[in-house]
Amino acid sequence: MITVIKLHDLYFKPFISAKEIDIAVQKMADDIAADLGDEVPVFIGILNGSFMLVSDFVKKYPKACEVTFIKLASYEGVKSTEDIQRLIGLTQDLTDRTVVILEDIIDSGNTLEEVHRIFENENVKQLLIATLFYKPEAYSKDFKLHYIGKEISDKFIVGYGLDYDGLGRDLPDVYQLKTTQHMTNIVLFGPPGAGKGTQANFLKEKYDLIHISTGDVFRYNIKNKTALGMLAKSFIDKGELVPDQVTIDMLNKEVEKNADANGFIFDGFPRTNAQAKALDELMDNKDSQIDAMVALEVDDEVLVKRLLERGKTSGRPDDADESIIRNRIKEYYNKTAILKDYYSAQNKYFGADGVGSIEEITVRLSTVIDKL
Repeated sequence: MITVIKLHDLYFKPFISAKEIDIAVQKMADDIAADLGDEVPVFIGILNGSFMLVSDFVKKYPKACEVTFIKLASYEGVKSTEDIQRLIGLTQDLTDRTVVILEDIIDSGNTLEEVHRIFENENVKQLLIATLFYKPEAYSKDFKLHYIGKEISDKFIVGYGLDYDGLGRDLPDVYQLKTTQHMTNIVLFGPPGAGKGTQANFLKEKYDLIHISTGDVFRYNIKNKTALGMLAKSFIDKGELVPDQVTIDMLNKEVEKNADANGFIFDGFPRTNAQAKALDELMDNKDSQIDAMVALEVDDEVLVKRLLERGKTSGRPDDADESIIRNRIKEYYNKTAILKDYYSAQNKYFGADGVGSIEEITVRLSTVIDKL
């Protein structure tokens, strides 16, 4: 599984796979070949970023061609600068030749402006611009782009020749800058009576995380008669399960309310594989991810004893009847515990012994979180 990578001080998430890149490069080569017919073009790569693109492109180009490079510098860190320096120029006569500029990426268009200035006096037959990646939101020039591999959003990317302060050019896939750099998100898991609520309170204080309890979120929305709360209540009143999307929309509101948080503890959600996938999508849309599922593991008899004891003061009828308690635990294992496989497949499942004093259990959970 491809995961987030760190280059220098920043984190990047998977964005475009090597396979997708290969398909885009092949299409560019085919389209240009079809348009130019038997003409022998001169392909010019812009160094340093385009070396991978040019290498793959000319291998896919089905007809005769010539290849050369020019080198320009226009980046400092992750920002495209206005100051373009021409470092290595042209050494061959291009009079009456068709020139195709092969760019790895076009964003602001500053480099492209310099390219056009360079070729003003070269007397070429035609100057065509081909770019593998194009950021339409960032483009501020009027020069025509003749061939585009993929349009992408205006976020910084690395890989496939593109770098961040020298690192990342060698990556075969393309990665996108994570805007939430150091967020830690945990799914806290465990059967009824495992002590999730108690531990969540300790962990949120220790790690400065936001605790999102699905039950609390539902109660808040229903009590305050929000649109989502009223929608959820309409299902509950009919004895129906609240659709996953309604729950996800509620959680999304909670995450948005705390966009600057160090991370979240999700308690009570997800409960199924479908919900886990929906949560992954939600966090991905926030430029983040679930880092771990941390599960409190407690023997069934201990759980029954705990819940019966809790029932003496909680006032909850489902804590006072042993048969109901055992059925709740059985339901947990039948339906919810399958999430262990989901997160284990991503190497994100961590079990912790949930028996002992509150302090001892907190230490065990902290040991897991400290390693993330």
